[in-house]
Amino acid sequence: MNFISNIWNHPKTSAAGLMIAIISISGVLSQQGITLGSAGTGTVVALVGSLATALLGLLAKDPGQSQSSSSVASSAKLGVWALIALLLPLPFVSGCSGKSVAQDIVNWTPALQSAVATVDSTAAMLAPADAPIFAAATVGFDAASNLLVTQAKAYLANPSAGALAKLQAAVVALQQNVSAATLSGLKIVDQKSQTLAMNAIDAVGTIINAILALVISVSSQAQVSLMAGQSSIKLAQVRAYRNEGKAAEMVAGHYGETIGAARVQVARAEHGEAQAGF
Repeated sequence: MNFISNIWNHPKTSAAGLMIAIISISGVLSQQGITLGSAGTGTVVALVGSLATALLGLLAKDPGQSQSSSSVASSAKLGVWALIALLLPLPFVSGCSGKSVAQDIVNWTPALQSAVATVDSTAAMLAPADAPIFAAATVGFDAASNLLVTQAKAYLANPSAGALAKLQAAVVALQQNVSAATLSGLKIVDQKSQTLAMNAIDAVGTIINAILALVISVSSQAQVSLMAGQSSIKLAQVRAYRNEGKAAEMVAGHYGETIGAARVQVARAEHGEAQAGF
């Protein structure tokens, strides 16, 4: 096990060697047309290569600066862990096969249906003056979510280009419906009613954003651009009204992971969606 002790005792050299290898391999894979899936507007291979290049640059010591050996070692070991964290696969933003992504989407559908059912029952809990606003804002949730569930199952059964196109249209339709409902929810005056309404809408939003990230991961850049072009309400317009802590809890519970990992996962997915034009 000497190689393990060598890695730990010489972390800067080991990390630099690892990153050089990653950069070289990612270059070869890119030349061969191997992408490992989409990452924002680029590919997973390109993203990993860029991250490795950036970290390699950070490891380089400026000759004009003095730094203790313990500080160098600590910084390098931190870089090793950071690189490992960056390369760990995250369930709904990693490059997976169409079949596995389709299954992941279908796995989200019971939670989606439950969240929509909660939306349906929330109207009765709101102040009389606020209930009509909420009902009007969320009236399309049932039909749009049922269509998305149907298309997700159809894509799992037959992950063809036609089935994917229908799934893409369905996920964008519900995502836009949720975003519009979020903005409409701001018109609710009673504070208690607004909190109940926004929490119910946000639960659906968290799930639809996860599904959107999964759909993007199996879509071409042209397809993603088309989907983004159909999104008139952008994530930047509604992000401030989202409960990121609750979103992380939902994702962590779904995938059986830590809250910290789920926060990174949610943030990375939202960043990718925003970069893609959503």
